[in-house]
Amino acid sequence: MQSLPTQNSTPVGPTVDASPAPRPQRILQLGSFVSLVPLDPEAHAKTLYEGSHGPGTDPLWAYLFDGPYSDLAAFKENLVQKALTDDPLCFAIVDNPSGHAVGLASYMAIHPLHRTIEVGSILYTPRLQRTPGATEAMYLMARYAFEQLGYRRYEWKCNALNAPSRKAALRYGFTFEGIFRQHMIIKGRNRDTAWFSMLDSEWPLRRAAFERWLHSSNFDSSGHQIHALSALNSSA
Repeated sequence: MQSLPTQNSTPVGPTVDASPAPRPQRILQLGSFVSLVPLDPEAHAKTLYEGSHGPGTDPLWAYLFDGPYSDLAAFKENLVQKALTDDPLCFAIVDNPSGHAVGLASYMAIHPLHRTIEVGSILYTPRLQRTPGATEAMYLMARYAFEQLGYRRYEWKCNALNAPSRKAALRYGFTFEGIFRQHMIIKGRNRDTAWFSMLDSEWPLRRAAFERWLHSSNFDSSGHQIHALSALNSSA
């Protein structure tokens, strides 16, 4: 068994590059199905509101910090506030063929000194859910954090009761780390938080799995996947 590094006979962690990472910027990230676009309330509010409000959409907001909103004006005002902050740094997920915003995702809990960053505050409208673009958006977010910014730890956190989010984290290749009990109070309710992470050392295999899944050869003539992303990550 490899011995731990020691300092004056006290076990210590291995030496790492201690240079800080740059903060994420409001840049355009182009994908095949969707693109990540710096949030623009004027351009994105209407289609996002229409896609996230109406009959059957209340569950979209069940585990988010905010929403739903009483009307478009209130929703747009919230987007204005989101567009001004650097942490969280919010992006619209834009459907490439139509140019319509179909979701939101943010970088948050950004710690350049430790090179850790979280992806969160994710809102997928029904138009985006269970599509290749939904997966591609998470691929683009992770790729930018690891490859262009040099973060060493990429986090996913969600309400421990949010079974779909926990399943998605594992599908994307995150590792479950445990539950922070009574971590937050959200909308007047207790939130235990499930923590997941992906490390820079794991990213090359996760990237390969993402790209194999997103490739056109992984879909049949009806658009159904041939290999599940969770299976590709498990094999990797």
